Amino acid sequence: MTSTNPATPSGNAASNSADITADHGRDHRRVTIGDVAERAGVSIATVSRAVNQKYGVSPKTVDKVREVIDELGYESSLVARSLRNTRTNVIGILVPGIDPFGAELLKGAARAMQETDFELVVYAGGLHGESGWERRYLSRLSGTLTDGIILVAPTVLEVDATHPVVAVDPHLGASTVPSVDSQNFEGAQAATRHLLDLGHRRIGFLAGRSDLESARRREAGYRSALADAGVSFDPTLIQAGGFTEETSEVPALTLLSLADRPTAIFAANDLSAIQVLRTATQLGLSVPDDLSVVGFDNIPESAMTDPPLTTVDQSIQSLGEEAVRILVDLIERPDRAGRVAHTTLPTSLVVRKSCRRLEQP
Repeated sequence: MTSTNPATPSGNAASNSADITADHGRDHRRVTIGDVAERAGVSIATVSRAVNQKYGVSPKTVDKVREVIDELGYESSLVARSLRNTRTNVIGILVPGIDPFGAELLKGAARAMQETDFELVVYAGGLHGESGWERRYLSRLSGTLTDGIILVAPTVLEVDATHPVVAVDPHLGASTVPSVDSQNFEGAQAATRHLLDLGHRRIGFLAGRSDLESARRREAGYRSALADAGVSFDPTLIQAGGFTEETSEVPALTLLSLADRPTAIFAANDLSAIQVLRTATQLGLSVPDDLSVVGFDNIPESAMTDPPLTTVDQSIQSLGEEAVRILVDLIERPDRAGRVAHTTLPTSLVVRKSCRRLEQP
């Protein structure tokens, strides 16, 4: 378990939970600090810092927040202040393991935390492929150490949590739990269309894990792009890569050993694509002269391969940032529970040197 503290010491961090009360004659309606933020047009963290006179807020913004408070007759609630210690001001992230995807997501989450008064604790269980892991480990963090949890690639979303939960790239797609993912279908379409536009027709696909919704969506995007181009689907050109270099080794070798091997391969993630590059080299094939390769993720390693890998950027760090933003909002504004649904972030194709136009005979 690791912990980061990008904002303030935990003894002071809870100050952003201050409620605000509105005085309209005899009607005292307590509202959250989120309501003040919304009216002032700033973030919750900014209101917190302005109210508590912390660094990092411009005098103009402080004046704006105070103006809104004065205009609406709000004042800090002493009752709310006395209840601050019931909050830990800690957000937990549960990840199956620290792989390149998880590492990038944590970078984004840590960056988003800098805009809040929360701290971050990461729990990595090394539980790749184990169904139901989140139920066991959620109970260790939820409601005691943390005020909310981010679940990365959870296998199930029917979880018993006493505090807000946000899922990133859930196995089964959207559900009643707020979730964040990327345009897996559209990104795979773009990758396949790029190869088609380069003249390739025998395009192999190194699929991901069948239990992951993101993997299923990427395969669907691959098939859709072929169909749109009038290219018949060939089942011999698809192999399950499993999203890791180790599990992709035999499937990549199978594709590249076909008598009529593919002229291009789209791999469902960058780690699989990197294994394709390695296997091609072992077989004496040159990329991109003999084989074009496209990946998916745009992890940092993809730009350092030889040749640099063309890939689909799914803004992994943005997934972490968005998950933190949603979770903090749910913690600060519990009235929004049940109204936050599924968020899908855009993808984009990053063209590098691993593909070339196929010379027609």
